[in-house]
Amino acid sequence: MLSFTEENYLKSIVQLTIFESTEREVGVNKLASCLDVKPATVSDMVKKLNAKKLVNYKKYGKVSLTKKGRKSGMMVIRRHRLWETFLQIKLNFSWDEVHDLAEELEHIYSEKLINRLDEFLDFPSFDPHGDAIPNADGEIFIPFRKLLSEAKVGDIVKIIAVKDNTKEFLNYVDKIGIVINDKIIIESKDNFNSLTTINIKGKLHVVSPRFTDNIFIVSPKFEKAKD
Repeated sequence: MLSFTEENYLKSIVQLTIFESTEREVGVNKLASCLDVKPATVSDMVKKLNAKKLVNYKKYGKVSLTKKGRKSGMMVIRRHRLWETFLQIKLNFSWDEVHDLAEELEHIYSEKLINRLDEFLDFPSFDPHGDAIPNADGEIFIPFRKLLSEAKVGDIVKIIAVKDNTKEFLNYVDKIGIVINDKIIIESKDNFNSLTTINIKGKLHVVSPRFTDNIFIVSPKFEKAKD
């Protein structure tokens, strides 16, 4: 059994080295920033995780996950995202509420409980924010996607996930009236102030880089070609 803190470290390392980067290692300072702690605190913890053969770490070097550490981190993420899905679908919590609740529930360790929860939910592939859910073996399929900021004028794209799960951002997305799987037309881009005009269900919205850098999209054309 791992402590809550150890699980949070492994989950963050998975997030930084698998979901947010093609690199498979992360520096202590970046991990400290992610966890909002001091680098010295991170160094102490990764030494403990290294002793448990969950990470590879040498003093002043970068941190990478072992096979065991990757599986453990993925299981925390699996529990978190299944609980988020349950809270929204079955208990009618909004998508800006489920994250904080799942942060607590993810530390309830029972493989039998989580597998039954997965079955009860009919084995969902994605959570309410569009993030992929690892399977019981810790494997995950991350679909081809890019950020809305990478789309070009005239592109018609589909929203598949949000990168920023804070209440502030999700409330803003709700205010605009966007939901996962909505299609967006890129009407124009202003190179001077970096604002983008998007068309959602016939309504125009002018959005900032804070928005376009935190929305994951796919091209329907790409999906059709892939199928």
